[in-house]
Amino acid sequence: MLIHNNANANSTYKGTLTLDTGHGNHKEDSPFLSSSDSASKRTDFYDKNLALFEEELDIRPKVSSLLSRLVNYTNVTQGAKEHEEAESADASRRQVPKSPNMGTLMGVYLPCLQNIFGVILFLRLTWIVGTAGVVQSFLIVLMCCSCTMLTAISMSAIATNGVVPAGGAYFMISRSLGPEFGGAVGLCFYLGTTFAAAMYILGAIEIFLKYLIPQAAIFHPADIHAGSGAMLNNMRVYGTICLTLMAVVVFVGVKYVNKLASLFLACVIISIVSIYAGAVKSIFHPPEFPICMLGNRTLVRDLFDVCGKTVLVGNETVPSQLWKNFCSSENSSSAHCDEYFLQNNVTEIPGIPGLASGIIKENMWGDYMEKGQILEKASRSSVDVHGSMETFGYYVSADIATSFTLLVGIFFPSATGIMAGSNRSGDLRDAQKSIPIGTILAITTTSLVYFSSVVLFGACIEGVVLRDKFGDAVRKYLVVGTLSWPSPWVIVIGSFFSTVGAGLQSLTGAPRLLQAIAKDNIIPFLRVFGHGKANGEPTWALLLTGLIAELGILIASLDMVAPILSMFFLMCYLFVNLACAVQTLLRTPNWRPRFRYYHWALSFLGMSMCLALMFISSWYYAIVAMGIAGMIYKYIEYQGAEKEWGDGIRGLSLSAARYSLLRLEAGPPHTKNWRPQLLVLLKLDEDLHVKYPRMLTFASQLKAGKGLTIVGSVIQGNFLECYGETQASEQAIKNMMEIERVKGFCQVVVTSKVREGIAHLIQSCGLGGMKHNTVVMGWPYGWRQSEDPRAWKTFINTVRCTTAAHLALMVPKNVSFYPSNHERFTDGYIDVWWIVHDGGMLMLLPFLLKQHKVWRKCKMRIFTVAQMDDNSIQMKKDLATFLYQLRLEAEVEVVEMHDSDISAYTYERTLMMEQRSQMLKQMRLSSAERDREAQLVKDRHSLIRMGSLYSDEEEETIEVLPEKNQMTWTSEKIEAERRNRSNAPENFRELISIKPDQSNVRRMHTAVKLNEVIVNKSHDARLVLLNMPGPPRNTEGDENYMEFLEVLTEGLERVLLVRGGGREVITIYS
Repeated sequence: MLIHNNANANSTYKGTLTLDTGHGNHKEDSPFLSSSDSASKRTDFYDKNLALFEEELDIRPKVSSLLSRLVNYTNVTQGAKEHEEAESADASRRQVPKSPNMGTLMGVYLPCLQNIFGVILFLRLTWIVGTAGVVQSFLIVLMCCSCTMLTAISMSAIATNGVVPAGGAYFMISRSLGPEFGGAVGLCFYLGTTFAAAMYILGAIEIFLKYLIPQAAIFHPADIHAGSGAMLNNMRVYGTICLTLMAVVVFVGVKYVNKLASLFLACVIISIVSIYAGAVKSIFHPPEFPICMLGNRTLVRDLFDVCGKTVLVGNETVPSQLWKNFCSSENSSSAHCDEYFLQNNVTEIPGIPGLASGIIKENMWGDYMEKGQILEKASRSSVDVHGSMETFGYYVSADIATSFTLLVGIFFPSATGIMAGSNRSGDLRDAQKSIPIGTILAITTTSLVYFSSVVLFGACIEGVVLRDKFGDAVRKYLVVGTLSWPSPWVIVIGSFFSTVGAGLQSLTGAPRLLQAIAKDNIIPFLRVFGHGKANGEPTWALLLTGLIAELGILIASLDMVAPILSMFFLMCYLFVNLACAVQTLLRTPNWRPRFRYYHWALSFLGMSMCLALMFISSWYYAIVAMGIAGMIYKYIEYQGAEKEWGDGIRGLSLSAARYSLLRLEAGPPHTKNWRPQLLVLLKLDEDLHVKYPRMLTFASQLKAGKGLTIVGSVIQGNFLECYGETQASEQAIKNMMEIERVKGFCQVVVTSKVREGIAHLIQSCGLGGMKHNTVVMGWPYGWRQSEDPRAWKTFINTVRCTTAAHLALMVPKNVSFYPSNHERFTDGYIDVWWIVHDGGMLMLLPFLLKQHKVWRKCKMRIFTVAQMDDNSIQMKKDLATFLYQLRLEAEVEVVEMHDSDISAYTYERTLMMEQRSQMLKQMRLSSAERDREAQLVKDRHSLIRMGSLYSDEEEETIEVLPEKNQMTWTSEKIEAERRNRSNAPENFRELISIKPDQSNVRRMHTAVKLNEVIVNKSHDARLVLLNMPGPPRNTEGDENYMEFLEVLTEGLERVLLVRGGGREVITIYS
């Protein structure tokens, strides 16, 4: 019964994993834990040997059940396999998944070969060898193949570090480097594959129109001097038709593409074999492909019949077709002939001298040409005179300007395609063994073919023929075809089919890659491309791929499209290397590849080579490609869904953070670097919502995204019982932080007393050098109305805690009136009342606030108070000088406070304050018995109450209540209680005759006088900053202290009470 349940749970699990992996959920963090289905279906029977663990078996499965799930786990298969099955009618009824059964040869080696060998080998490699020479061509091939080999080593390490589901390169990079890099590189890889489809189609059309059926051309040049515009238009028309047909084939059924894949691969292999056969045959019997030279210039062979100036017809020597081309009259008089034609002889040389001819010496070094330059054989002598421009069309000339860097960009696509094996990882019997072996063998094979081809082409074919891109000198034959055996048509037909096949493969792969990215849901605007037909075929993605490929086809030049494609592939390979290097250097615990022959240095070398090749082949394309990747990266960072894939970049961030924190430990920051690092103490209401969100608004305006902000709150209760509330309140605070754009951290603590919780936060928030230096807390509104003293006692206790910890303190009073982030003050003042100096916080805060757009237009005014014996004029001058040295712009005013008698109002306020204090004390004493009875009823430990930050729920006067449950009432105690009750009215009578304490009167006098001055000067200010007096050393006067603060700030709309932390925070020095 238990085994049956495990199997059920397992099948359910597989379904959820398949879904979640596609959408990038967190299942891969703990895929084999807490399966709710298995928990619901489990029986009460447990192994007697596991009795210790029986309570947790539903969330932590037995090893046996874990292993059974692991064995049955199958990852999502890549490619068209699942789509083929879905297309057949009975596929939906088939429940048993076919186990992957492809080996290294069929699953990795041959697909890689097919993807790597392509159009460049047949259409451009001879031209690259002729232009760059054997040595530099060898260097180009070496650079490109080394780059792909190093990338393959890095890729093998990543691919063998666990199971790689569908998505190949995209999946590997996104899971190694995070969603931002994954999305950016995934889209680069997608664009590369899409442009590859365009390049293959352009190659196929070039073969079709140049070598297969030239008569099919729709547009024809007006004359032989016309440029290649007509040919480009032909390419555009036929390319678009071909792309449409291919897209229809892919849309109708991928299975046809996959079935034809082996046929296309056979075409490639036969073509390559025919080149080697032709090269060997050329040792004994070189093929007959004569080239006609005029002096040292190469002539277009199909514009005349006989390679000579005259031809013998019967016994008469008559001008040849060539003569007629270069001369205006048909007689042999030289009056109207081209000067160069007259001065130089026409000769014929073999196009393919053969492997034994030693022609390789001439082809060793490069011959880069400008656009329109005529192909010349340097070793032949000629009389160098200017010919007429009218005869230019009869010579073979360069169609584009060439350089080493351009050739690198054109050749690189022929080294790409190394991801074909990793893309099929789902179909492999043992992916972790097959991918490294198959990919590295495929790259080795193709590299050897390229190296040998470079040497063979240089050793067998005449230099001018090699430089002749379209075979004009050899009667419009494909240049590689001239060398092949038994016939040039083998290569022409073989290369046509192989390029068509490669184009189909690209058009099949690219939409699936886009679909995988879209389904991961990291780029919101791509979401629509995750949908497809009922069988999962990516219809919308195919449509977009077709449109992007059409852009490549409209470029119409293979030589222009190839560097674009190189950029995107190089970008992708660069990040594969980076992923491997980062994981290796960070020594991530999960980094345990089966492939052992990798090293971070090799990955860095591969990364450097990719970057170098990008800028070598085309620096402006490289900048554009990096710009596109950068924009996608930033877009995902700001807009995309947040994913946690255990990526290496997160590990890198942790390492960097640790390093920086250790550096910060060296000591406190210099005064120049001091900025308020905030701990904002927030109050939550009963529904766990932030009570005063404007506290966060103020914090964000003060910080403007810089430095550290920690938002703390305290829940009263028992941590074991309040965990859910803690999580909920943390989430509520985080949501509010996001709304108010506060970049920082959140910490909620659970304690039995709120004041203890606040003390914990003040002491323990932050880490190392990243600790707060300033506490922001709200004013305890309604403390006067409340009979309960705990509201203001918690407040004063917090003030004392911050002072003891040498932290600065800010108390925004009337915080609800503070401006939101969307408001703008167009005028007004920020007034600073600088009464005592405690580190310069009062000067710094307005400056920081004015950095924010809300306060930017406000001006700063600084008021200071002069006593009778102060020289106010001199004070004003000194203050202005001080502000000038601080580089702060502010108006300065010195307010004189004359000694005056204590007013009756002050006396009355003090009296009222003390009477109220005494009365509340009496009321608290008389209500002690009522509270005692009520407390007995309460089950105080089961209540989870939201403690206000500024009220301690624990009654301090009745700390010993739990013990009084068993109280025995003796007659003496009852008598004492009665006496207490009868004394209560007398105590109230004493209140009337109370006389105020002189020190209290003095303090009240200061508060009243200061308040009068402040209200008089700053009644219209946008914000008033004020020194906050410290609490009295004697705790008896705490309540009076609250009254003084109230009187001091009375009649002001927005007040910020500031208390320095006991250190200088602003300096006049640079």
